Amino acid sequence: MKRVFICLTLLAGAACSGGSSSGTPTTPSSPPLAPTNDTFTGTVSVGGSDAHQFVVKLSNGLVTATLTAAGPPPTIAMGLGIGTIASGTCTLIPNGSIITPAGTSPQLTGTNFQNGTYCIAVFDVGQQTGDVTYSVTVAHY
Repeated sequence: MKRVFICLTLLAGAACSGGSSSGTPTTPSSPPLAPTNDTFTGTVSVGGSDAHQFVVKLSNGLVTATLTAAGPPPTIAMGLGIGTIASGTCTLIPNGSIITPAGTSPQLTGTNFQNGTYCIAVFDVGQQTGDVTYSVTVAHY
């Protein structure tokens, strides 16, 4: 009998220990979606360009591009653009390119990208006197 009473007491305590209700519902928090980061490297010849493909997996996704290194010289401004692939060619989207030196902050940011395959292009804007090697990071959600 004593054992039954202890069990009932424990069960009643567990059932009643649901906590107090403040009237404010709680929703489970989910961590923000982490971006996929793709880093591409290559070489752009005088008057040339170089492009790489990446895939956006969400509708209405965010894409940022950062030219992290370019040179010689290390201060050279390069063209950086985001485009779509058509017949194996990277075709830049309207208003989707910029002339920029390398840096640590994104130089291009775009929203509302639909899921699909896109490209990032690095190109000569007329300042090169020789080959330029570069590194670019594309973050996409």
